[in-house]
Amino acid sequence: MTDVVVLGFPRSTYVHIVRLVLTHKGVPYTFRDLEPEMGSPSHLALHPFDRVPILQHGDFTLYETSAIATYVDEAFEGPALHPKDVRARARMNQWISSVNSYYYPYMIYHVTHERLVYPQLGIASDEKVVAHALPKVQRALDVLEKALGHEADYILGSEPTLADFFMLPSTYAFGLTEEGKAMYPKYPLFCGWRARMEALPAVKRFRAALSAARSNSARPQMGCFAPSEILTRRKAHCVRAAQSLHPARGNRRRLL
Repeated sequence: MTDVVVLGFPRSTYVHIVRLVLTHKGVPYTFRDLEPEMGSPSHLALHPFDRVPILQHGDFTLYETSAIATYVDEAFEGPALHPKDVRARARMNQWISSVNSYYYPYMIYHVTHERLVYPQLGIASDEKVVAHALPKVQRALDVLEKALGHEADYILGSEPTLADFFMLPSTYAFGLTEEGKAMYPKYPLFCGWRARMEALPAVKRFRAALSAARSNSARPQMGCFAPSEILTRRKAHCVRAAQSLHPARGNRRRLL
C-alpha cells in the first residue's frame, strides 16, 4: 500500500496534472474519488476552499496544484521537472501561471463545460459564452505555437517540465470539442507537441489507468451516461456555486 494519496474528481483537469506528474516521476499512489464528499466537513478539513486536488503523503496534506506538483518533483526520485537554469525555471512558472489564467478558463470553463458537461446536466450550451471564449483560445494557441518555434520537443526545450504537464490536460479536453477539432490543425507545431506528449510512457500509462477505472467503476463518471439522481446532484452543485465567472452561468465548480 502506497502512502501517497490523490483526492479529487476522476475527470478534473487539475487532478490530471497531479496524477500525470506522479506517474512521470514513477511514484506509486492511490486515487480517492472525493466527489460524493464535496463541501462536506471531511472535505473542508482537507481543503478549506472546497476544491481539488489534494495530496496526502503520510501525515502531510497539501492542496493547490502548483504546490503539489513542485512538492512531488522535489520530494521523490525520478526525472526532474524543474529546469536547473534560473531563467528557465522562471519561464516554466510563467507558463504554469498562463495555463491557470488564459488556457484553462477559456478552454475548459467556457467551452468544454458548455459543450461536453452542461448538456449532460440538462443545461443547454450558452452560445454567447462559447463565442466569447473562442478568440481567447485562439490567442492562447497562437502564443503556444510561437513558443514551440524553437524546434525543440517540449515547451521549454528537449525535456518535458511541469509546463508541459500543466498544459496537456486543458488542451486534451478542449480537443474533444468540435471547436477544438476544427482549430487544432491550424497549429502544426502544437499538434506535434501534443503527439510527443501523448507518446510519453507516463501519459500512455495514465490514459490506460483512466480507461480501466471507467470500465470498472460502478458509479458513472462525468463524460459518461449518468442516472438521473447523479445528474440532479451535479446540477445542484452548479446552481449552488452561483454568480461570478459569467453572469449567464455563475461561478461554476471545476468539473473537468
